[in-house]
Amino acid sequence: MSGPERWLSVEEIGTHLGVSKETIYRWLDKKKIPAHRVGRLWKFKATEVDKWIKNGGAEESQEKTK
Repeated sequence: MSGPERWLSVEEIGTHLGVSKETIYRWLDKKKIPAHRVGRLWKFKATEVDKWIKNGGAEESQEKTK
């Protein structure tokens, strides 16, 4: 039996996705990536971000930055 899903930091979600933390912050600025603010920190659930990626969320973000 596994426990609840762990919250990930900006650095950890970047590593999980294989992108830089600067990319994560760009997505946050555009309010694209699913994230939760905890005080001054951004936290992520890998399952939410994976679903966003699978639904093309990262592609939409990249198209608008070009």
